[in-house]
Amino acid sequence: MSDTVFAAPGVDTAEQSALRDSVRTVLARQGGSASLRAAMAATPRFDGSLWRTLAEQVGVAALAVPERFGGVGATLVESHIVLEELGRSLHPVPMLGAVLATQALLLTRDDDACARLLPGIAEGSSVAALCWADESGWDTRGVVADGGLLTGTAHYVLDGEYADVFLVIARSGTHTTLHEVSPDADGVSRTPLPVLDPTRPLTRVTFDDTPAQTIAAPGDLIGRLQAVASVALSAEQVGVSAELLDRTVAHTSARTQFGRPIGSFQALKHRMADMFVAVESARSISYAAAHALAHDSGPDGADPTIAAARIHCSRAAAAVAGEAVQMHGGIGITWEHDVQLYFKRAHTDAQLFKRPQTANEGLARTLEL
Repeated sequence: MSDTVFAAPGVDTAEQSALRDSVRTVLARQGGSASLRAAMAATPRFDGSLWRTLAEQVGVAALAVPERFGGVGATLVESHIVLEELGRSLHPVPMLGAVLATQALLLTRDDDACARLLPGIAEGSSVAALCWADESGWDTRGVVADGGLLTGTAHYVLDGEYADVFLVIARSGTHTTLHEVSPDADGVSRTPLPVLDPTRPLTRVTFDDTPAQTIAAPGDLIGRLQAVASVALSAEQVGVSAELLDRTVAHTSARTQFGRPIGSFQALKHRMADMFVAVESARSISYAAAHALAHDSGPDGADPTIAAARIHCSRAAAAVAGEAVQMHGGIGITWEHDVQLYFKRAHTDAQLFKRPQTANEGLARTLEL
């Protein structure tokens, strides 16, 4: 990671700034390209040592967990800060999955389930994977619940390779239900998937008449989880974009042509200025969406700020990544250079949970009302 620090004026309180600094310190000490690539090649594809440090010493998984369930009792804005910093490093740790699993449990308002599962998630000793999508995406569920048994396949599961518990969103007649399943239960199989972005491992999890414990779920569970996922991804996209800008500025300041740094050429200055505007505007709308989500995202998570953040941050990350690759020249897309990993993350994040085009349609409908 580069050394340039992008402040977030009007966003970070003193406590939030300290949290950001703590996460950056850990990532600087245990992160880096070598450890990232080692985690990408590990089995499972996961940086367990880094996650233990972040969870035990910084308490990142406990941030949005209420104190009565073993957490810190902060808001989703604090989790947002952590996700932004992890977007700058790309390390495969289950922070995004922890945010989604925590919110899924809290949305059920099932105190027994929360008391049973959240303390382990908060301390980082348990990894919960949310099983949700069918093969076509996250708008439909891939698993059916019938008589307490689950059948079907959940695709694109985050942290599925190493999860200690599965939280399965299933179809039960015309209703949406949530179920707790042990990975060791009868009929469960998990298959690591080949991925474009090697820093984001995904898994296919299949259930075959698998016994499960049902957790009460609200009817708008999927809508609200999609809102959480959209805002969380926007934080990652801001981190990815900011890191790419830093690396591009550093590269163009060091590389010379015609006896001067190429970053001194007016054309490249203009392009990097556009990258800076994209990063800062993405950061602004991302934190506005986090604030809206932390307070009241409306029914089904339908807040126009959230949809706007999903659209703008996806486009900004893709644009900044494209510019970064071009200004790094041929080395930017080679396997040996990390810029190509950020490029892949920028584009694959746009396909997770809800594509920007879908969010655009939803935003248009919201503004018409």
